[in-house]
Amino acid sequence: MAFNGRTMRRIGYAGLIGLALNGTALAQKGADATGLWQTETAGSKVRIARCGAGYCGTLASTAGPGLDAKNPDASLRSRNLVGVQIMDARTPSGDAFEGTLYNPNDGKTYAGSVTIKGPNVVEVSGCVMSVFCKRQTWKRVN
Repeated sequence: MAFNGRTMRRIGYAGLIGLALNGTALAQKGADATGLWQTETAGSKVRIARCGAGYCGTLASTAGPGLDAKNPDASLRSRNLVGVQIMDARTPSGDAFEGTLYNPNDGKTYAGSVTIKGPNVVEVSGCVMSVFCKRQTWKRVN
């Protein structure tokens, strides 16, 4: 089968587009979420580290008294929130990592995910019954 010049150009363009799209996906997958992150409300900072095939996040600082006052376990309500793991997202899923998120504001643990949006931005999402979701954009602290 012979290809004319026009067909070869189309194949070449398709290849370039494929490489560009694949390169973007690889760049996102190569991004790393480890480090210190400012929450969207600027009230807390979370240290994200690798755990398993994904990421875990621990509160590094909080605004206010910083106690786990809403924890369903009464024995934990007087503990300091700094050092408490609030994110466990060990399961890769597409461009995100899925797991659980603990919200100290209401003392509940939600199904959640973290998605690396760029070198200095992650999106954290927590859901109830996979229907009612809240998202926050966190920014890296330099």
